[in-house]
Amino acid sequence: MPLTSILVMALAGLAAGILAGFLGIGGGVLMVPMLLMLGLDIDHATATSLLAILITASAGSWQNWRMGYLRPKQVLFLAAPAVCLVLIGTEVGGLMSDFLRQVSFGCLLLANLYLVSLKKRAASTQPTPLSPNTSRLITGGAAGFMAGLFGVGGGVIMVPLQLLLLDTEIKQAVRNSLGVIVLTSLIACINNSIKGDIVPLAGVLMGLGGLVGVQISTRFLPKLSEQIVTKLFRSLLVILAAYVFWQAWSVSP
Repeated sequence: MPLTSILVMALAGLAAGILAGFLGIGGGVLMVPMLLMLGLDIDHATATSLLAILITASAGSWQNWRMGYLRPKQVLFLAAPAVCLVLIGTEVGGLMSDFLRQVSFGCLLLANLYLVSLKKRAASTQPTPLSPNTSRLITGGAAGFMAGLFGVGGGVIMVPLQLLLLDTEIKQAVRNSLGVIVLTSLIACINNSIKGDIVPLAGVLMGLGGLVGVQISTRFLPKLSEQIVTKLFRSLLVILAAYVFWQAWSVSP
């Protein structure tokens, strides 16, 4: 593997790790496009990113636990439906074309902008009619399915749904999301390794970069205001949606 590719992967992992700690995402929304740019097809890119995500999310959750911010009970309630649906998402993704998969991913990112904006409207009106258990099933299940389908940790859907359906403040939603991602990415990695879709060296390089990055961001997250974290999350979604649509256009039939 060329030295430039090694450096690019390590730096991409570092950036993804920083975003993971700040925004509760596994980092796949950054790593998958980067792996596509380096020449991997969508199946190998999504599978490899999940290995890096496992390393990054595990390091971030460990740091959150050490600092006393991790809520294991909340994480497990969300993780149960996520783990059940992550394998279904992986299989469905294998049936989709690269173009359709990337366009769908871009649409998901844009849809999350709307979900985040709904939080403010919901706060000024009546609460969600769904029970807490139903809300957790929807939130965890959707995140797990998206993790398998798009090779992301699932945080891009789990954070907004926690804000909207569970009335969780954004910093705790970020921490819960990172904890759930550890379990969903582990299950997805086992499945993808059996199929032979993971490129181990690339995944480990990105994961080690992410391990460093997430240590930085989890330490600084408590110092940021709710407004700043929300703006960072929205900005990330816009930038990544634009990039994913550009990638989809480049592979369009």
